[in-house]
Amino acid sequence: MFAIIQSGGKQYRVAEGDVLKLESLKAEPGDTVELPVMMLGGEGDVKVGAPLVDGANVKAEVVSHGRGKKIYIYKFKAKANYRRKNGHRQPYTEVRIKEIAS
Repeated sequence: MFAIIQSGGKQYRVAEGDVLKLESLKAEPGDTVELPVMMLGGEGDVKVGAPLVDGANVKAEVVSHGRGKKIYIYKFKAKANYRRKNGHRQPYTEVRIKEIAS
């Protein structure tokens, strides 16, 4: 069985036991969070929500928090002596999918 969940403005396809990195959540490592389900599938039947499937939820355990790989932003304008260099590391929360309840 799999589910399409929504978190941080993005959608993810998950199954039980999957570990994924989501946008930063306000939860401590070891906590359980419930994520909204947009679609359930598997075993021949599919349930599609409008926008969410009623009564369905995904329980995930927070594994850790971290920051992603550094991304450099560089702005440059020719012949104007204009250069700007900036960097960014996006924070994330790593979760493990424990249960998909329909």
